[in-house]
Amino acid sequence: MKMLTGLLAPTSGDASVADFDVRKDALQIKRVVGILPENLGLFDALTVEEHLHLSGPIYGLTPHDTRERTDQLLEALALEHGRDTFLDQCSHGMRKKTALAMALLHNPRVLFLDEPFEAIDPVTAGAICDILKTVAQRGTTVFLTSHILAMVDRLADQILILRAGRMVFQSATSELPQSLEGLYFSLAEPPLVADLPWLGSQQS
Repeated sequence: MKMLTGLLAPTSGDASVADFDVRKDALQIKRVVGILPENLGLFDALTVEEHLHLSGPIYGLTPHDTRERTDQLLEALALEHGRDTFLDQCSHGMRKKTALAMALLHNPRVLFLDEPFEAIDPVTAGAICDILKTVAQRGTTVFLTSHILAMVDRLADQILILRAGRMVFQSATSELPQSLEGLYFSLAEPPLVADLPWLGSQQS
């Protein structure tokens, strides 16, 4: 994902994002993509709203458009009540939704999301899922990585499974030969089976 978003130069191979070459057009790629990094990349000393107001001008949005889109995103992501909350006082779910709002603010052509459903509550996961479905239906390409297989199965049109950095499976979701969970266990990482004979054994 870092190579596709222009943050890391590839050592071999070729790739393009929104018709831009990842080797030659890294700056152009940064302008047309939205990124939700796994570490979120937020500032504890800024409020939720301040993050968005600072992001808008970076992508060439006018102050008016930035404020208008900020209000709309905060409402859509149920962040309106926390707009003046500093990030060091936010829950993990609020922090993740703030980072997602920043990624969506400039209406990106491609959206890259690294583990968007990790360690968040079901309500937040549902809100993010609904937003992603909407933007995908309107033409934005959504590229996400996740170990929450139920959410991937629910959202994705195309599935790609990696093992040790190599692609071991690719298919349209509608053409999966078995459940996504079964594929992941057989191709990427089998479930651990541990025998703990003392566990659950009650001594009299």
